[in-house]
Amino acid sequence: MNLLTGEYNNTLDEKGRVSFPVKLRTAVNQNVLMVTKGLDRCLWLFTLEEWESFASKIMANASMMKKKNLDVIRHFIAPAQQVEFDKTGRLSIPQSLREYASLSKECTVLGIAKYIELWDAATYSEYLTASEDSFRDAAEEFNDINF
Repeated sequence: MNLLTGEYNNTLDEKGRVSFPVKLRTAVNQNVLMVTKGLDRCLWLFTLEEWESFASKIMANASMMKKKNLDVIRHFIAPAQQVEFDKTGRLSIPQSLREYASLSKECTVLGIAKYIELWDAATYSEYLTASEDSFRDAAEEFNDINF
């Protein structure tokens, strides 16, 4: 799999299918993705290999006896579903996940290196505006990145 990058604006049709950017489809290089709830009311999409790695790390570090661990498992692992590209490069997003992310007609697709985020465009715009003030503080946490 190539590095997944880019920001794209696409539409969700009346059947819950979103056209997927060709660049990301090419980088994914497979016909199936795993989709689940992300943070901040977006969806996360993974290749099967990246999903296995992500889910395994969560499960290896979680105790079924700890409420906070169960909350994380129930948020990320339980709702995950496998979705397949159709012949025209669209993904059919399950209704429960569309509802979680409040997906409407206009969507934003983000390539985030090893996974993809799918946002309702208005929600993503609101997120960017709300997080602008804290962005510099967050960026300063990456003190080991040098050019």
